[in-house]
Amino acid sequence: MLDLFGQAIKDYYEHKSKGMLRTETNISEMDDFPMEILFRSYEQMNKLEQKALELAYGKVADIGCGTGSHSLYLQNERHLDVTAIDISRNATEVAKNRGVRKVICMDYMELSNEVFDTILLMMNGSGLFRSLDAIDFHLQKLHQLLSPEGSIFLDSTDILYMYNQDLGNEYELPFSKKYYGEVEFTVHYGNQKENFPWLYLDKNTLENAAYNNYFYSEVILEDEFSFLAKLTKI
Repeated sequence: MLDLFGQAIKDYYEHKSKGMLRTETNISEMDDFPMEILFRSYEQMNKLEQKALELAYGKVADIGCGTGSHSLYLQNERHLDVTAIDISRNATEVAKNRGVRKVICMDYMELSNEVFDTILLMMNGSGLFRSLDAIDFHLQKLHQLLSPEGSIFLDSTDILYMYNQDLGNEYELPFSKKYYGEVEFTVHYGNQKENFPWLYLDKNTLENAAYNNYFYSEVILEDEFSFLAKLTKI
């Protein structure tokens, strides 16, 4: 794993430049990624993120924490017990240097003997599931990590709008056995590139998968094509 995203985060934080981070997918063209978006204050976050941070309580796991922006707000402004978790060593190093007190560099799937009242999966957190085939595996792990009365807050985007639309206002999907929300990301940084799968979920697919794994899924806020869902145990 090259961790180009994490390297770009560290270089940006330390004011080192190795060039622009650029991303593309199998359904979108290459574009520059604005690194400052990962260092936003609460006031700069979108309303889905703000709502999730407002509803968080108790012992919190910020999974896929990145630079720790969500953790810092909950730790410093809400005075909650927050554990920031990310698989990127570079990103977790930056989160620590920014002041997050409890940071773990690991795949959250490897966590054991931990239970949380709130679990956050933000900034298209459904992407951490990687594919629709793996979603049960991830939701079962999240079920283990969540306290009986706890809540998971997950945001995602229904990317159906990215596919061509014909004159009948119907979306034209490519012929594939794959779910349309499964995409392949390519990250370019310096002279290197890295590929990884990512998953965008629509509301109905998330609701069905959640129910199959003993969760209720409730959409509590929407913002154009994106939404914030709250998952609670059945």
